[in-house]
Amino acid sequence: MARIAFDRLAHAYPGGAGHALKPMDMVWEDAGAYALLGPSGCGKTTLLNIVSGLIRPSAGRVLFNGADVTALPTERRNVAQVFQFPVVYDTMTVRENLAFPLRNRGMPAAPARARVEHVAGLLGLARDLDRRARNLGADEKQKISLGRGLVRDDVAAILFDEPLTVIDPHLKWELRSRLKELHRQVPVTMIYVTHDQTEALTFADRVVVMSEGEVVQVGTPEALFDRPAHRFVGHFIGSPGMNFLSCALLGAEAILPGGARIALPRAYPALGGRLELGIRPEFASLGAEGLPVAVQRIEDLGRRRIARLDLAGQPFAASLPEGMPVPAEPRLRLDPARLHVYADGRLVEGEG
Repeated sequence: MARIAFDRLAHAYPGGAGHALKPMDMVWEDAGAYALLGPSGCGKTTLLNIVSGLIRPSAGRVLFNGADVTALPTERRNVAQVFQFPVVYDTMTVRENLAFPLRNRGMPAAPARARVEHVAGLLGLARDLDRRARNLGADEKQKISLGRGLVRDDVAAILFDEPLTVIDPHLKWELRSRLKELHRQVPVTMIYVTHDQTEALTFADRVVVMSEGEVVQVGTPEALFDRPAHRFVGHFIGSPGMNFLSCALLGAEAILPGGARIALPRAYPALGGRLELGIRPEFASLGAEGLPVAVQRIEDLGRRRIARLDLAGQPFAASLPEGMPVPAEPRLRLDPARLHVYADGRLVEGEG
């Protein structure tokens, strides 16, 4: 197991425009479950490959338990990596595939067999141990890839690069839940790369949100939802994402274009740059009191409804309580405790 730290880490590909990874300092604690979350091209796979040793960063250092491993190749970092597409030996049985890393390390047959059977049980592969891998589906093959990382008790970290890409949608929830349970039983540092917020938030204890090569927030799933530190986090986390309203500030009030005033739970000093008021749709609702709005449409999402609104010329999404008709003269109610102010896309702390 390893505590992984980055010391002024950055990376630029030769011939590329700018940094693929902007300078960062960060620590991933030993035995933690982390997710790297962001859209395609944000740098998350580059960062994972730097951790594994497949890429050497152009600046900064990678530390495992305080030791500088920046120049060490993958095989000397003692990490296991699970890729988007399962890598298995089709001519081998499931048992032989799982035992392969142990055999390479010279583990005696009896303890290796016990370890393989234990991991197979955790993954739901116990009944398939003597089947050839070529006769299995993509989900079982990906479980084998997961198992080859878990079967080693000396691994420093297990790295997952979009591991559920090829898994049928109805099986993804099962595998995500199984991975979470596996981490509870096998306390090893796990780092999971995904663009899917559901995968990240259900797997990880802490989520690293990335945008355009920059780490914009590291936090628990609850912190990312309740207090996004960056506009991108508010937009990317949640479905629909956070509402952002252009505004001006006057002490403890936000003033929208057109003059509507919204009381804030905190006062703010004079701020420059682009000012916005942020609130999630879950904390805004239609009713008979509040700010006047125009209803554009209602989206029925099954267990809840979302009202798409026009508020002072700006788009806005709000919850519509189950069974409640759209008011003839709709008004928007905002939970004041859930209002946040952003200056140039970054959360600003007000004065109590």
